[in-house]
Amino acid sequence: MSVFESRPWLAQYAPGVPHDIAPVAQSLVDMMDESVRRFGARTALDFFGAETTYADLGERIEHVAGALAERGVTAGDRVALVLPNCPQHVIAFYAVLRLGAIVVEHNPLYTADELRHQFDDHGARVAIVWDSTAETVRRFADDLGITTIVGVDMTRAMPRGTRAMLRLPVAKARSSRAALTAGRLPAGVTAWVELERGPRLPAGHPRPALDDIAALQYTSGTTGRPKGAVLSHRNLRANAAQGRAWVPGLSEGAEVVYAALPMFHAYGLTLCLTFAMSIGARLVLLPKFTVELVLQVMRRTPATFLPAVPPIYQRLATGAADEGVSLDGIRFAISGAMSLPVSIVEQWEEATGGLLVEGYGMTESSPVAIGNPMGPTRRPGTEGVPFPSTEIRVVDPDDPSVDRGVGEEGELMLRGPQVFQGYWNRPDETSAALLAGGWLRTGDIVTVSPDGFVTIVDRIKELIITGGFNVAPSEVEQVLAAHPSVESAAVVGLASPQGGEELVAAIVLADGESLDAGSLREHAKRSLAAYKVPRRFAVLDALPTSLIGKVLRREVREQLTSREGDH
Repeated sequence: MSVFESRPWLAQYAPGVPHDIAPVAQSLVDMMDESVRRFGARTALDFFGAETTYADLGERIEHVAGALAERGVTAGDRVALVLPNCPQHVIAFYAVLRLGAIVVEHNPLYTADELRHQFDDHGARVAIVWDSTAETVRRFADDLGITTIVGVDMTRAMPRGTRAMLRLPVAKARSSRAALTAGRLPAGVTAWVELERGPRLPAGHPRPALDDIAALQYTSGTTGRPKGAVLSHRNLRANAAQGRAWVPGLSEGAEVVYAALPMFHAYGLTLCLTFAMSIGARLVLLPKFTVELVLQVMRRTPATFLPAVPPIYQRLATGAADEGVSLDGIRFAISGAMSLPVSIVEQWEEATGGLLVEGYGMTESSPVAIGNPMGPTRRPGTEGVPFPSTEIRVVDPDDPSVDRGVGEEGELMLRGPQVFQGYWNRPDETSAALLAGGWLRTGDIVTVSPDGFVTIVDRIKELIITGGFNVAPSEVEQVLAAHPSVESAAVVGLASPQGGEELVAAIVLADGESLDAGSLREHAKRSLAAYKVPRRFAVLDALPTSLIGKVLRREVREQLTSREGDH
């Protein structure tokens, strides 16, 4: 029996936070329909000042769903979204779900190799993509049986005046426009506007059930190449409800939430695409985070709730002070995806007068499972305490049937309505991650205080968290090892002063070769997204290995930490 069965952390909850959420009764489609009914006249989406009401959002979802149904999308089909944050992303997400189909989110900045691997795995035949990514997807579409590619020019969702400025014949306008749109679609790619002109889906069209799959979110899990985490409507709706319960001071229909996090990431998906929509918030969509853009929006429509990662809070607080922009009014902020330094908490709370707390989760938990209380019992420097309806155990990582006690190090395990259904077409990896009784192995080594606060000590899994994204070192190592100057490589994460980690590659050079960091970076960029490219390189005579020849990344990390003068 776990020593945490009594849930000692409940006494730490902020006033008004329930110990458990009510059993989920709504699919995400039903949730959106309720928000359309309750908040119809209120602004749902704000994109550079162009506003979409909840009523209009509901209508556009039904028309795009109708157009997708005409193109053969049915329940259970996977539909790939490869989009930045924009109104079309929100509409597409809920339109796919309305049909009982499955959303598969992708990073639009991924390379062709990265995207192709995921498309090959999930088998989507329809893809809705940023027009700047359309050509990338089109190149492998025939090979993988992709029948429909829809290209999205997100500038068409901007105010007319903003679009006119982007067409000005000046360098800054051309640069801004190029960052937002390709300006044209490749042959054979359908324009998004054709979907919005589609017929309204018949009211009687079957709706998804609670336990139907809503989304596949690709994650490296505990090791290896990305695999699709299967998240049901129940999982995602429960996590939105848990987030709502965690912040009892929210005013439904009146909050302003900034989507500074990418919505293709599990964290941005839940906090922006589901949680924000469930409370009738105004979702301010930012296609890319820059301090300048956020401060411009703050002058026009100040945020009240800001989910983000530590570097964003630090840069915003510093930039606002430099520019004389007030951050007052941001009452609540929740940080995730990497450790949150106490210094950033202090800087942010002084700048805003609001609260900044850390949360913890993983794609497999939809993603949030633990958070610091939104109140006086919060404890900066820890991950916080389990969310409502969430249980934890701390176990021997070599034998998860053996529980560890208060203050003892062990692997964290989670159980709750937000825990995923398994990995797409990966039964062996599913059974390794999901144990009997619905317990999820996290791969994180933690300690838990007597009153229930969780602190991460180490990770069993060798994933590197950089900029809020997971990087599997083996994927990067394979790319580096293909360079002619490299005999072998080991990639590790070293602590960054901004929180999280930065990628560092230890390289054993081939005979007669010398280190050319620039050449290695260019080589890596051809196969990897920018955040997976190592920031630094260090040359070693040999990589430390176990008796069976496995590279010991922990020892590599220790060597690099003790060295100076890395490139």
